[in-house]
Amino acid sequence: MYAVIETGGKQYRVEVGTQLEVELLDVEPGQNITLDRVLLVADGADATVGTPTVDGAAVEAEVVGATRGEKVIAFKYRPKARRRVKKGHRQDLTVLRIADIRFGGKSAAEGQEKAAPSKADDKKRLEEAAARQAAEDAALAARLRVAAPEAAAEEAEAEAAPAPKKSRAKAAPAAEAEAAAEETAEATPETAEAPASDETPEAAPKKRAPRTKKDD
Repeated sequence: MYAVIETGGKQYRVEVGTQLEVELLDVEPGQNITLDRVLLVADGADATVGTPTVDGAAVEAEVVGATRGEKVIAFKYRPKARRRVKKGHRQDLTVLRIADIRFGGKSAAEGQEKAAPSKADDKKRLEEAAARQAAEDAALAARLRVAAPEAAAEEAEAEAAPAPKKSRAKAAPAAEAEAAAEETAEATPETAEAPASDETPEAAPKKRAPRTKKDD
């Protein structure tokens, strides 16, 4: 159930437990007041609109305390007159908490109290469903823990199995090649090789015999 009330020239939509700030009222903190200017009352799909107020409807509220609104700046400026006026204002407000809405013999606060056990039952059902799910998860985890050691044992057995030996047929040619290389090295005598030179010695020039008159 909710209602629309009017106070301080403004309208507010309120429910049980709503806390709102209204224009300053002459009340003390902790005092309970009744707001009789109710413009609309709605209960589920049923709504009653007042002309301008709803007869027999009332909203009870508790005064929480007093506060002040945000600062509002008022600035006046007159060109060519050298007149500038700046003022600030913070509106005084009263904080209310809605305690109950009454209309047609019904009370919104009593309806919430009756609905409280049903909410408790819903919470209990949710807790039971969560407990069942936790039990199923624990059982599944236990089954997985039982299956895990068996798989680990199989893997350990596979790792511990001896590696297959190499066939002698493949290793024989390599051994024969090594033995032949050793025999060839023993049969060949070791000789010191002289450093070869690509340059060949030039022949010494022959001396010519002296010329005689007989030769002429």
